[in-house]
Amino acid sequence: MLPSYLEDTDLSSIKLVATDMDLTLLADDKSMPEGIDERIDALTEHGIVFCAASGRPALALRQSFPRHHANMAIVADNGASVYLRDELIYRDLLDKGLYHEVLARCVDSGRGIPVLCAFDDAYVLERDRKHEDVVGIYYRSIIYVDSFEDLDIESNKISMYFPDWDSKKQLDEVYGPEFGSRLYVTCAGDEWLDFMNIGINKGSGIRHLAENLGIDLADVAALGDTYNDIPMLDIVGHSYVMGNAAEHMHAHGKFLAPTNNEAGVLTVIDRIVEAAK
Repeated sequence: MLPSYLEDTDLSSIKLVATDMDLTLLADDKSMPEGIDERIDALTEHGIVFCAASGRPALALRQSFPRHHANMAIVADNGASVYLRDELIYRDLLDKGLYHEVLARCVDSGRGIPVLCAFDDAYVLERDRKHEDVVGIYYRSIIYVDSFEDLDIESNKISMYFPDWDSKKQLDEVYGPEFGSRLYVTCAGDEWLDFMNIGINKGSGIRHLAENLGIDLADVAALGDTYNDIPMLDIVGHSYVMGNAAEHMHAHGKFLAPTNNEAGVLTVIDRIVEAAK
């Protein structure tokens, strides 16, 4: 069992707080914890940058923080794009031939709903419009197409939604073996797979952000709950695994935070703000 978050007592040097969204900052019902705006204000007042680090695209993250996106950081698309105070400071692009290969594999399999991510826009097959209630939670600007074959756009990520909630099985049996040597493939929850270039992940995104801010990774706190959070949790000085996370995640954190439904992120932020006073 990981030590409690209460045992992390050396918090005064923290300059950046990065949190995952789903099942970390957000409750199980996707709701934002009450009081997050006040916490971001408090961090900013003490010179600490708040960062949302997510597989979600930047547009959805900006809309999640309407009061603060211009004063915070965003690691979007699992590190494939990084923003600081609404300025794009890093982006990564997939090879077009490779993204067509992945999309075709998904279409031909008859399993999963492929989403081609192009920063603020997402391309989805017209046949999959019936899943808009789920896909639209994460991708706010959806362009429906009859086929991916003729698309020639700049893309930084591919996502696949699996209605059977078997993304780990798909990773282990299909997409990891077939594409794992050419792309970083990770579960973004039980129902999503994400594909980025090798070396692109939340950890690389946090590195780019820390370099831009001129701060050491030892002075970064990060909170997460699942596979795509591992690269971020593994590199920062203060890593918190959520109390609702699967036990295998404990190997990637230094401390255990309260659960997402207990607003555990806010609890940790309160301690960081108190230490900064």
